[in-house]
Amino acid sequence: MSFRADRHVHILIIGGGAIGTSLAYHLARDGAKDVLLVEKALLTHGCTWHAAGLVGQLRGKKNLTRLMQNSVAVFDRLEQETEQAISWKKVGSLRLASSKDRWSEIRRSMTQAKSFGVECHSLSANEAKTRFPYIATDGIEGATFIPGDGYIDPYSLTIAYAKGARMHGARIEEGVCVEEIALEGRRALGVVTNAGNISCDILVNCAGLWAKRVGNMAGVPLAAGIVEHQYFLTEKTLSFDPGLTTLRDPDNNFYLKPDTGSFAIGGWEDGSRGFHRGLPPFSFGRELFPPNMERLELFALPAATRLPVLNDVGIQTVINGPIPVSADGEPIMGLAPELDNFYVACGFTAGIAASGGAGLAMSNMILHGDAGMDLWPFDVRRFSKVHAQPRYLEDRAIEAYGAYYKIHWPAEESYAGRGLRRSGVYDQLKTAGAVFGSRGGWERANWFAPPGVSDVSSFEGKPNWFDAVGAEHRAIRERAALIDQTSFSKFEISGEGAEKALQHIAANDLSGPPGKAVYTQLCNEKGGIEADVTFVHLTNDRFLMVTGSAFGLHDSGWVAKHLPKSVSIRDVTNTYAVLNIVGPRSREILASVTDDDVSDGALPFFGAKEIALGHATVLAVRVGYVGELGFELYIPQEFAAHAYETLWAAGQPFGIANAGYRAIEACRLEKGYLYWSGDITPDYNPYEAGLGFCVALEKGDFIGREALKAIKAKGVERKLCAFTVEGFAPFLGGEAIFHNGKVAGSTSSTGYGYSLGKTIAFGYLPADIAGEKEFGIEAFGKNYRATRGPRCLYDAKMERLKG
Repeated sequence: MSFRADRHVHILIIGGGAIGTSLAYHLARDGAKDVLLVEKALLTHGCTWHAAGLVGQLRGKKNLTRLMQNSVAVFDRLEQETEQAISWKKVGSLRLASSKDRWSEIRRSMTQAKSFGVECHSLSANEAKTRFPYIATDGIEGATFIPGDGYIDPYSLTIAYAKGARMHGARIEEGVCVEEIALEGRRALGVVTNAGNISCDILVNCAGLWAKRVGNMAGVPLAAGIVEHQYFLTEKTLSFDPGLTTLRDPDNNFYLKPDTGSFAIGGWEDGSRGFHRGLPPFSFGRELFPPNMERLELFALPAATRLPVLNDVGIQTVINGPIPVSADGEPIMGLAPELDNFYVACGFTAGIAASGGAGLAMSNMILHGDAGMDLWPFDVRRFSKVHAQPRYLEDRAIEAYGAYYKIHWPAEESYAGRGLRRSGVYDQLKTAGAVFGSRGGWERANWFAPPGVSDVSSFEGKPNWFDAVGAEHRAIRERAALIDQTSFSKFEISGEGAEKALQHIAANDLSGPPGKAVYTQLCNEKGGIEADVTFVHLTNDRFLMVTGSAFGLHDSGWVAKHLPKSVSIRDVTNTYAVLNIVGPRSREILASVTDDDVSDGALPFFGAKEIALGHATVLAVRVGYVGELGFELYIPQEFAAHAYETLWAAGQPFGIANAGYRAIEACRLEKGYLYWSGDITPDYNPYEAGLGFCVALEKGDFIGREALKAIKAKGVERKLCAFTVEGFAPFLGGEAIFHNGKVAGSTSSTGYGYSLGKTIAFGYLPADIAGEKEFGIEAFGKNYRATRGPRCLYDAKMERLKG
């Protein structure tokens, strides 16, 4: 489109809710000049105005908890700084466990609270009643109290953000509706509005309910859905202490916020309704939906059981309004991968509570190139176009909404939107008893079960799949197994100068002739690990990049923005199936179905070459993620079933078995292999993670080289360590690691090592104690004696892997 601007600003923010105004405030407060926020109606007129305003800090990940803690820090100072009342009531939060399973879940969160630095107290049912006298204690297994939580007035908070933004020089214009976004190449030039055209250097989508529609204008598909959410206000006939805490009883599916003489009570019921498939018209304004009393009863009736006073108090008002919910229920933040200057901060179901931390993180990202913490669970790049498809998104958003207060079991899977992407061997695996999970929309076999058996997880005991996964693990270690890894994200990178370009991006050395694979990290200028990938050198200036199922958009975007124009990157994920044949008998099986030489001399560790497989031709690569002799086979999709059936038949004399991703997880923990987003992130560098062998400082310049050179010379301040506990321990990740009675770190990855008969945990420790042996790891209130040992606990000399 032809675009002529009437005026220009440096940073333009679309949306005047709590998130947009918080961002404007933090940008201006940090010195950004020429910041403009435009709002199509009036501030708060999307969903901020009808939000309940509860504030809770503890989340399942350390950095996400930090984000919420940063919000509380902003709330603590904002009223004094702006002289605008925000009605911040730091009265704490009380969470009840009305079942044994919920009590396990809450006790796990209390353990995480210790490692995350959140003050948290365990209470009995009677102690909980002293905090909130209205509750009936029947069936309460226990409770937790977090004194730093509370509630806030969403409207006043937003007005305070806006006032603070203006105090620091930002401008806010109401009644300005964005109608189009002008694009040129990979940049947003500006916007067309009902009040004229505005060009900008940076454009930020904080449009709340309309974020998906604004994203579409920029060619950025967003997995930002909308559903109906209800809460009600009781009649104002109650009298209670103004310091009464907030209350959550997730087993009875309700939350409660004290109001003036009344309670505001809401829930997260199943069967909510989506709204315009995430694309409401701009004409939708400060509006509510008619109450849905059938859905209201799903949390109102259980609430009355827990709070008998509700049987004597009437309902004054029912609020049924639209709220954002993403495809996984978490916010969407960051720089959109499709453009170089279009940022996103949307999909906030708990936007009021997150607003202070989110505004600060986004401001840091925009002004300094770093949010100040790794926010991968919120990252816009965790979603693909698949997740943004409107019908798929609506189903996933409704499910995520209804699951908000459900027990979140370890390794749980979503059920909405399933069966969408299937590999060429899906039917064969299903017939074999595969219990599927989903990543990136792909169906993946987690494990293989007898007929009629499905996942039954556990917090403190062994899950029902424990022994079945152990059998798959034994097949990998002792015989041979076939693993479908088609969901790997795969990209072909080619063109004149491809090798030179990738040498500049990768920390490891990719030089040499074609026919080999290289495992490497892709680091940022600070040396942090942006990606953890494998490159396969196919031909001169032609490479295949392989990464995790959920990381394709993230990792390819990082590579693409550093490639010269002569080099292209193409997504070939859907072009190739991947079968991994692995185990000590895997070479014999593969050799029996090919006329090509697959001996160690012809196809060594990290070697790659095309071979015949039955009647098909495939790319065989000597790599894997389980620490055993094996071959990853990249197969044109149309030959996948043939390849699987050929290998399966050939493997029968050798006791071949199917194996899934839970067996992979157990094997990789034994081997000390790491998982990006858990064990390694941009917060960590290769030397801290024990990956210094992948850093080729001598090869010449590459991204992060100077920082890594300095880190190596100075030495690291923390180290990733491996711990073992005798037998089975219920570790799920995030447990506090203790040394001499003090918290020294938290676990990142955990699981059971079947070869060892021990539970394995990874976690970072301060370097000065990383050489110690004896530690404790706390889970569910019990401290387990843990021994720090070598990172690689299986085949440390690599004899089996390289055999």
